[in-house]
Amino acid sequence: MEFSSKQRDQILQKMGGKEFDLLVIGGGITGAGITYDAVARGMSVALVEMQDFAAGTSSRSTKLVHGGLRYLKQFEVKLVAEVGKERAIVYENGPHVTTPEWMLLPFHKGGTFGAFTTNIGLRLYDFLAGVKKQERRKMLSAAETLEKEPLIKKDGLKGGGYYVEYRTDDARLTIEVMKAAVAHGALAVNYAKAEDYLYENGRITGALVRDQINGKTVKVRAKAVVNATGPWSDKMRDKDAPGKKRLRLTKGVHIVFDQSIFPLRQAIYFDTPDGRMVFAIPRGGKTYVGTTDTFYDKDPVHPKPLPEDIEYLLKAIRFMFPSVKAAVRNVESSWAGVRPLIYEEGKDASEISRKDEIWEGESGLITIAGGKLTGYRKMAETVVDLVAKRLDGNFRPCQTKHLPISGGDVGGSENFPAFIESKSKEGEDCGLSPEASSAIVEKYGTNADQLFVYAKNGGDAGLPREVYALLKYAVEQEMAVKPVDFFIRRTGTLFFDINWVRQWKEPVIAWMGREFSWDSDTEKQYREELEEAIREAVPEM
Repeated sequence: MEFSSKQRDQILQKMGGKEFDLLVIGGGITGAGITYDAVARGMSVALVEMQDFAAGTSSRSTKLVHGGLRYLKQFEVKLVAEVGKERAIVYENGPHVTTPEWMLLPFHKGGTFGAFTTNIGLRLYDFLAGVKKQERRKMLSAAETLEKEPLIKKDGLKGGGYYVEYRTDDARLTIEVMKAAVAHGALAVNYAKAEDYLYENGRITGALVRDQINGKTVKVRAKAVVNATGPWSDKMRDKDAPGKKRLRLTKGVHIVFDQSIFPLRQAIYFDTPDGRMVFAIPRGGKTYVGTTDTFYDKDPVHPKPLPEDIEYLLKAIRFMFPSVKAAVRNVESSWAGVRPLIYEEGKDASEISRKDEIWEGESGLITIAGGKLTGYRKMAETVVDLVAKRLDGNFRPCQTKHLPISGGDVGGSENFPAFIESKSKEGEDCGLSPEASSAIVEKYGTNADQLFVYAKNGGDAGLPREVYALLKYAVEQEMAVKPVDFFIRRTGTLFFDINWVRQWKEPVIAWMGREFSWDSDTEKQYREELEEAIREAVPEM
């Protein structure tokens, strides 16, 4: 499998040496899904991403593979049915990056949902999404609701709905799908920007790609080209056919607290004072809350949480959890992401549909935008069906419904707890603590073996076994190029364990500097990038 950051140059050169069936531009979850689907059908595929994989929307979501309960309010029954069914497929194919999570939806007098609408809504949700028997909704009294989560506002509480959503690590999901595609023969490179399209007789035949690390360019030719660049979709369409703008970007912000500040026991989906709905979710000793939903017209590369975004979420917390004394100074970390939504005249940010749409340009460029993280596999299937029809090749039908992603071949979700238990013992034999070993198995699934090999070989100057194994694996097997790739997209620690980042950033930078032979300017640049990311994550007082 060629997915080491040390092989980026060779992979890009390889891309320039042949014509592919398909070139995918964009390395978020949509692009990764399309690449995996296409290569599994027998197509030759190349993918390029101008930043790191999942650096845009795909690492900055609410981190839920959820069925979109609120879309029932907007009567988007088809969307709920489709993404609801997809949740279980995503879970089965990668139980190491997706976990069922019981969600509590409390209802208060005068709130968005009442007992009747919650019951009907959740029953319809169960039906549309084909929810397993053991995960079907339960209706709770006010006392039972408070028993599940004592922090909820008691005043006006009438009861709650209890139903299952699926928690994920969006960036890791993207990386695992990408690794599965590469293992099947796709070529994929990050920090490789499609600067211009290539044409022959008015038809698109590929792209001129520039390596953002060393400045070299390569022409990547393909019979079909898909633009899956999320918030950049309009910009990339505009290069091909000027003026074809159809997206409206909205920004979503999340904030993270330590459990000592916000000791939430139970994931909650709750009303805000302005009638929107927000999630509060416990995760690994932290609680995170989001999301906001506001129109966004600035550079999608660097969306930032603004003081008013943070205040909006703090106000929502005070409204629903009056005993929680959370202030700006208690926000440990935060992130902002940009959603590309299909433009709808006269609708505000939270009313715009989350459906996806595909456009075909006169040149043959295929663009996909909109949609939800949960529906990535289905979106990919639709796009690749279109490509297969156009190429008229003898390709297999879609394979991904029952095809595990990288690390996910553990014998199905039911077998995963037993897998964790037996595999964790192997990690302990390699010198890891029981906690570190089981954390690696839970996060990396069947790929844990490779991390254990690295751990067994011992740490490195300033790095203990566990950190060394995570870092070496990220560089050699997951194409981490910069320190920010490791701390944000490969481990998620910048969002959920920022003190760990502060503890290990210097030894990590030093190790990567030696591995890649960085000069002092490069090392300084990457250190500043990481420091800036830390500053952005921590709100100013």
